[in-house]
Amino acid sequence: MHLILNGIFLGATLKWGDWRNWKEYHSTILFFWFGDLLYNILCHDYMMWEYKESIFAENLLSNHTIISLLIMFVAYPSTVLIYLSNFPKGIYKRIIWILFWVSLYSLIEYINLNYLNLVFHHNGWTIGWSVLFNLILFPMLWLHYNKPIIALLTSIPIILFFVIYFHVPIL
Repeated sequence: MHLILNGIFLGATLKWGDWRNWKEYHSTILFFWFGDLLYNILCHDYMMWEYKESIFAENLLSNHTIISLLIMFVAYPSTVLIYLSNFPKGIYKRIIWILFWVSLYSLIEYINLNYLNLVFHHNGWTIGWSVLFNLILFPMLWLHYNKPIIALLTSIPIILFFVIYFHVPIL
């Protein structure tokens, strides 16, 4: 199922993403990757969410790390290429665009969590926290694209909040 979902992201990128100019978005893709990689390192033994494949598909994609890498290399670049290359002008259109992506990511997680059993929450993480995280993520991607140093510096207190709030044992 993860292959199908990532295939949909890839197909959407070919249709709506600025994949010909991927180098323009490269640093923001790396920023997205870095955040997910940091999560996977800090929370390796104390996960907030975990990817699994459906019980009907015991294969290579039954491992969280492999699924996470698939998402990092397909869904995240696809998201950045579509999201940033189509970012509208005008404050109201921008708010609607951000809310569209927050809703899309949150809906995908909700379906994967409640109907497809492809993601599982742990240690106090809930769909509500995912929605909040998405509300932070999408403006941060735009901020990074436009002001990367500010985005990196802004990320530090956000990361610290989540680590402290969820008592992630990093030491």
